[in-house]
Amino acid sequence: MKNSIKVIGAGLAGCEAAWQIANAGYKVKLYEMKPLFKSPAHKSDMFAELVCSNSLKAARIDSAAGLLKEEMRRMGSISLMAADASSVAAGGALAVDRDRFSSYITEKIKNYENIEVVCEKIDNIDEDGLSVIATGPLTDEKLAEAIGDYCNQENLSFYDAAAPIVTKESIDMSKAFFAARYGKGGDDYINCPLNKEEYELFYNELINAESAPLKEFDKPLTVYEGCMPIEVLAKRGVDSIRFGPMKPVGLKDPATDRRPWAVVQLRKENAEGSLYNIVGFQTNLKFGEQKRVFSLIPGLQNAEFIRYGVMHRNTFINSAKLLNKDMSLRKNRNLFFAGQITGVEGYMESAASGIVAGKNVISRIEGKTEFILPDFTMTGALINYITDETVVNLQPMGANFGVLPSLDEHIRDKRERYAALAQRSLNWFCKER
Repeated sequence: MKNSIKVIGAGLAGCEAAWQIANAGYKVKLYEMKPLFKSPAHKSDMFAELVCSNSLKAARIDSAAGLLKEEMRRMGSISLMAADASSVAAGGALAVDRDRFSSYITEKIKNYENIEVVCEKIDNIDEDGLSVIATGPLTDEKLAEAIGDYCNQENLSFYDAAAPIVTKESIDMSKAFFAARYGKGGDDYINCPLNKEEYELFYNELINAESAPLKEFDKPLTVYEGCMPIEVLAKRGVDSIRFGPMKPVGLKDPATDRRPWAVVQLRKENAEGSLYNIVGFQTNLKFGEQKRVFSLIPGLQNAEFIRYGVMHRNTFINSAKLLNKDMSLRKNRNLFFAGQITGVEGYMESAASGIVAGKNVISRIEGKTEFILPDFTMTGALINYITDETVVNLQPMGANFGVLPSLDEHIRDKRERYAALAQRSLNWFCKER
């Protein structure tokens, strides 16, 4: 391979992609705009900067986050090497000294003979050579515009207004029912009916719940009606959401044979139907408040939230419509994407996608079969989720057991079930090695 592979962005995903490609013996040009230019979120000049937290979440393998990290270790993750070298005491979580973590990765990358670091801001897409775009949720405006032009602007989001997602098995179907409005679409939605008393209790708790503060760079210039937080819409009047996302028209509660006073609808989030999102409930409430208030909805009293609603600046592509499962663009298979710009959410999720993109660049160079992990691995399930063409409204997703296919046998105890799901994945990694 005469020309260097171009990797844009030296965050977690970009560094992982560059590391994988360089370790396979190929030359990489890693483009990073720091320290010449910085987004409002970044303070350090180092690579793989941890902006929001120094925690990489749970360490135990029978947790979704722990399983993801163990899979990454087995794929040669530089992030996990750095984490193990810079860990600090944090109970059952893997937490790191931020500076030592970033310094470790920066030194390894800069001193690798196969990697040339270029301090430059990239404004355009290179359609010719092999390249990986891993510029993160705060992608520079000019490059974001170029990506939007190349991929069709409607497939690029600049502001993440997402509704909570819950597991199907945690919804109490004795209080909810399947139906679509006016009988159109079959059992497309799960409906949680509320009577007047239940609605008024929910409404009062919602409008008085505590919101999460937005950072200056997270504040949108305009909040569009379609992205209006449910709590903001509710404050317009007691019936505002009952005539909005909670309207009961076209529905009949089979338990009463009457139309409910209000209804909350949940829609399938994935093809397997193991995850459901709460329709129209994009929110900026604090996570604890979401759990407290939304659990007042009949049928959701014991709901397992695998993703809470968020509202923040987040540039990401509609990977479900744009990417192949090897992280290459369907329009141009020489152009790969990795990191949070693809719709994965979280430090390690971003890094894992960089590993997958890097390994698939190698496969492309060597003319080998794509590196596609099984969907029963946590990494494979996340990639499968963001590239699933059946996903109607892609919302960024972090590691959770809800994205994995069910086990052949039903295990009632959740901890035991999660351990079995983790073991199924790791057994595959053992066989592959």
